[in-house]
Amino acid sequence: MLIDRNEIRALVDKIHSEGKTVVATNGCFDILHVGHVRYLEKTKSFADVSIILLNSDKSVKSIKGPSRPINNENDRAEILSALRCVDYVVLFDEDSPKNLLDEMKPDVYTKGADYTMETLPEADIMRKNNTRVEFIDFVKGKSTTGIINKVRSEK
Repeated sequence: MLIDRNEIRALVDKIHSEGKTVVATNGCFDILHVGHVRYLEKTKSFADVSIILLNSDKSVKSIKGPSRPINNENDRAEILSALRCVDYVVLFDEDSPKNLLDEMKPDVYTKGADYTMETLPEADIMRKNNTRVEFIDFVKGKSTTGIINKVRSEK
């Protein structure tokens, strides 16, 4: 379910008041593929409730360039929300979810295993808020960029 960014703190407080835990992750999730699904399923395994911090169209363009995203933010949010391993989706406009993570204070945060605590941009926020970080391996050969390149080469 897509929720407004301004409601995130109240939502996390409500979840915690029910004695449940929250896991968060972030990404563009532009063209959903099996690597994304496995990553999101693993993310959900770390807590009762999963919240996906989804880069807005503005944010994706800033990070990936003017030809991205392929799918707009509302479509990406709806597709993510349809997955049983995703409980909530929140859009954010910045390049990094640091401010949003600091505001929501999840119990667990997941990131791809291409990061370490030393290279994680959000590490300072995770330490400050005592958020556990779990690094998840990628599915080899599965990426949105790979899909886009394959489609382009087949034209």
